[in-house]
Amino acid sequence: MAKHLFLGDEAIAQAAIDAGLSGVYAYPGTPSTEITEYIQNSPAARERGIHCKWSANEKTAMEAALGMSYAGKRSLCCMKHVGLNVAADCFMNAAMTGVNGGMIIVTADDPSMHSSQNEQDNRWFAHFAMLPVLEPASQQEAYDMVYEGFELSERLGYPILLRVTTRMAHSRAGVETREGKPANAMRCPADGRQRYILLPAIARKRFRALIDAQPAFSAASEDSAYNRYFDAPDKRLGIVATGIAFNYLSENYPNGFEHPVLKISQYPLPRRLVEKLVGECEEILVLEEGYPVVEERLKGFLSKGLKIHGRLDGTLRRDGELTPDAVGRALGKEIHQYYAIPEVVEQRPPALCQGCGHRDMYEALNEVVAEYGDAAKVFGDIGCYTLGALPPFKAIDSCVDMGASITMAKGAADAGVYPAIAVIGDSTFTHSGMTGLLDCVNENTPVTIIISDNETTAMTGGQDSAGTGRLESICAGIGVDPAHIRVMVPLKKNYEEMKAIIREEIEYKGVSVLIPRRECIQTLTRKKKAKK
Repeated sequence: MAKHLFLGDEAIAQAAIDAGLSGVYAYPGTPSTEITEYIQNSPAARERGIHCKWSANEKTAMEAALGMSYAGKRSLCCMKHVGLNVAADCFMNAAMTGVNGGMIIVTADDPSMHSSQNEQDNRWFAHFAMLPVLEPASQQEAYDMVYEGFELSERLGYPILLRVTTRMAHSRAGVETREGKPANAMRCPADGRQRYILLPAIARKRFRALIDAQPAFSAASEDSAYNRYFDAPDKRLGIVATGIAFNYLSENYPNGFEHPVLKISQYPLPRRLVEKLVGECEEILVLEEGYPVVEERLKGFLSKGLKIHGRLDGTLRRDGELTPDAVGRALGKEIHQYYAIPEVVEQRPPALCQGCGHRDMYEALNEVVAEYGDAAKVFGDIGCYTLGALPPFKAIDSCVDMGASITMAKGAADAGVYPAIAVIGDSTFTHSGMTGLLDCVNENTPVTIIISDNETTAMTGGQDSAGTGRLESICAGIGVDPAHIRVMVPLKKNYEEMKAIIREEIEYKGVSVLIPRRECIQTLTRKKKAKK
């Protein structure tokens, strides 16, 4: 064993390498990005030939990971919480096919929405799909769960969902690593056609098999070393702590627990342990990061008039991150704040970098849009350029989900909005904007689509973008008239030319694609430093 100071994401990545990983498939998304980056930069991963290229989106990532599993190899699929929405079709059906080689799906949830548009808790998604979940309470557990999780996946025959949250992903702790295992030999399933072809006749059998597998999932959870009961003398209160919430609870009891505690880090819920806690205690407090998943389940099958406290009764807030102080207050402890933030310190809102090409694009766009008054609507998307919603630009009217700018602009145009303009980035366009563009082309919808191309996936740190160097050919291949695919260089010296092009294409009563292209100032700076 060797000890390392790892981020939670790094612990997951190293564990996957040590467990005999053959491929990681992912799309960058905070707070999951560092898992794949760690593997990409790992000498051991390079030596073993582990696949670690970025996928076009989370759906393609999960499908590729399932394909690697089909071949008997161990695969890892990583995404932020909303990425599982994109991959949901494959996720739900992978629960029907099961797996061949071990497959772990990492969902990095983002309570408090530090860099996200919602704070969904994907434990519900796993419950929906009827799949097992692992939720580490520490970086060491994150490592151990992945190291052992591939074997668990192969033993059960199904994918495993590993759920972490922002604080676990992005905080560091000492982690002891284990001896590396060799990768699995390739072995395609002998019964593959009876598992992976989900025609109704086969799917009905596979769904029955999934239902029949539930007792095995529950037994694995009941026997799991990650689910533990800690006895204590004061049984007026029993505490259920899931995942990182157990860490926060431990911080409030440095000298040992005063009340019985059930730590849950593997699901389905270990019913026998839950019934033991409920049978011994007068009231229950549920501590969990995210939605009241366990709390609702307890109310469902263990009501019997028992008082259950948590997020549903206001003991804990329904929104935002769980913290050690929030746990302390829920326990009735007096919380001292030793450091106050001076009034002179104000939160600094995020802003586009100085020298960013998006700035020049928005300035030109705003000036042209102003000529149309309130009639013009600009539909934005997910990326750095979403900051165009803030002062001084205030340039976009929507930001809903990846790729929605183009399709919302289409729907608005269908409703009579003119001009209807979409602003999307190069990486987001290849992630989920291309199909929306095809809808526009098929109906020759009068929309102006701006693909603001900074030649990288900038918002998550400058990862490769799937469309770099080929956006024009993609748009032409989809069917956009090449005469209305216009490339611009967003610089002050080209300001009048940019405005003229935007104006011309807004006036065109069909599908226009404008591509303002200038490399991200951050990646350019890093390249220059590397050259030096």
